[in-house]
Amino acid sequence: MRRLFDEELADLDTSFKEMGLLVSDTLQHAVQAFLDHDRSAAQGIIDADKAINQREIALEKKTFEMIALYQPVTTDLREIVTILKAVSVLERIGDNARNVAISTIHVKGNQRVAEIEKQIGETGTKVAGMVADVLTYYINDDAVSADKMAESAAQVSKDTQLIRDLAVESMKSDPELVNASTDYLVVGGYLKRTSDYVTDIAEWIIYKRTGKIVELNPGTSSFI
Repeated sequence: MRRLFDEELADLDTSFKEMGLLVSDTLQHAVQAFLDHDRSAAQGIIDADKAINQREIALEKKTFEMIALYQPVTTDLREIVTILKAVSVLERIGDNARNVAISTIHVKGNQRVAEIEKQIGETGTKVAGMVADVLTYYINDDAVSADKMAESAAQVSKDTQLIRDLAVESMKSDPELVNASTDYLVVGGYLKRTSDYVTDIAEWIIYKRTGKIVELNPGTSSFI
C-alpha cells in the first residue's frame, strides 16, 4: 500500500510541476503577444486556457481520491493539501495570462508608448520567472527561498506602480493615448495580481515543509 501511495504521490507531483511550467510559459507568451500586438498568438492563448482548466480539475480530483483512499497523515497529508491549494492558484494565474491575451484582442489604434511597453515586458518576464522559481522551491522543498518570494512581489509592486504612473502621465499629455494607456493599466494590474498569487503558492510551500501557516502578502498594496 505504501509503495502504491508513493508512486501516485510522485505522479501527482509531476503533474503539478508540468501544469506550473505550462502556466509560466503561457504568461510569458501572453505578455509578448500584447507587446507585439499579435492577435493571432493572443487568440491561441485564449483557446489554450481550457487545457489549463482541465489540468486543474484532474489534479483536484486526484488529490481527493488519494485522501479518501489512503487517508494520509502529517507530512504526506500536507503535501497533498499543498498541491490541492496551489493548483487552484496556478489556474488563476492562467486566467490572468488569458486576460492579458484578451486585452491584446481589444487593443485599438496604433498609438504605442515605448517606455511603458518596455516596462511591461520587463515586469512580465520577472513575474513569469517568479512562477518558475516558486515551482523550483516546491520541487526542492525549499521553505527558506519561498519565504523570500515576498521580496520579489514587493519589487513587482513597485514596477507596476511605475507602469501606472507612466500610463496616467501619458493620458494627461496626449488624449490620443488614452485607449492605449488604459490597456497598459489593465495589463499592469494582471501582472501585479499574478505576483500576489505566487506568494500564495510560496505560503503553501512553507506549510508543506513546516506545517506553519504564514502570511507573505498582507494585502497592504494595490495596483489601482
